Amino acid sequence: MPFTDLSLADCRDYRPTLPVPADFDAFWSRTLDEARSCAADKPSFTAVDTGLTQVRTYDVTVPGFAGQPVRGWLRVPAGASEPLGCVVEFLGYGRGRGLAHENLLWASAGYAHLLMDTRGQGWSAAGGDTADPDGGAAGVVPGFLTRGIESPETYYYRRLFTDAVRCVDAVRDRPEIDPERIVVTGVSQGGGIALAVSGLVPGLAGVMPDVPFLCNFRRGAEVSGRPPFTEIAEYLKLHRDRTESVFATLSYFDAALLATRATAPALFSIAMMDDICPPSTCFTAYNGYAGPKDVTVYAFNGHEGGAEYQQREQLAWVASLFAGLPSGQAGHS
Repeated sequence: MPFTDLSLADCRDYRPTLPVPADFDAFWSRTLDEARSCAADKPSFTAVDTGLTQVRTYDVTVPGFAGQPVRGWLRVPAGASEPLGCVVEFLGYGRGRGLAHENLLWASAGYAHLLMDTRGQGWSAAGGDTADPDGGAAGVVPGFLTRGIESPETYYYRRLFTDAVRCVDAVRDRPEIDPERIVVTGVSQGGGIALAVSGLVPGLAGVMPDVPFLCNFRRGAEVSGRPPFTEIAEYLKLHRDRTESVFATLSYFDAALLATRATAPALFSIAMMDDICPPSTCFTAYNGYAGPKDVTVYAFNGHEGGAEYQQREQLAWVASLFAGLPSGQAGHS
């Protein structure tokens, strides 16, 4: 896979001007206030028997956008001292939450770990259990990038970003979790969601976006060689008269723009041969990120990014982050 985007030096200097809707902050404040006010049901956490002895697992349902149920798994190390630090993870495009005994990295490291299911997705890996009442059942085929794109009010990622915020709200209320020690993370789409949450939720302890998607939509649609960004180009190829209105909608959901509202420390990873989330789009978010930040660059990797190498970096980073907090509160066993 050859280089297809800007050089690393050019990416580090790349700071495009992103369009900012006049009502951007008001839109998100209203959206989240509405979601919180209409959630008649409280989050539920039901213990499940996985056969694992060192990890306790809960089947989670959180009232998300419009109070609609969002599924997830909460995994907690058995016997760990509390309150625990918590990693909230969001999934890549097409992935679902999978089975109860999977994804044990963060619980094995001594943290609580909430893995959020992605409404309507789950067709490509693991399987999903969360329907999108405004856009179809779980597991439908893609794409989601143009679903409801006629208006910010109806756009798919308005619902998904709100779900993610409500999942952070839910773990903050759990007695075994320290609300001041919550880190959000994800790969690709999950990284973009983590960036969105970083700009929408104050007081996070950290943010770890890997090869983040949903950043600088216009450039992604123009230079990306593979889906999902190409879904926008295909839509506009058909609807030739909608270019400006489409990018006007997308401006409300640009994770790179939301990242300019963030304050928590962040550890990014970016792959320079990524033709799905081109590095210039990821660096748009990194360069504009408003909080303390660092980035690991994988010069010869595509969208797989750092994978297990980046997990090693993250484990060390979270341990160091929590170790710098007041003693007895980090929640790491």
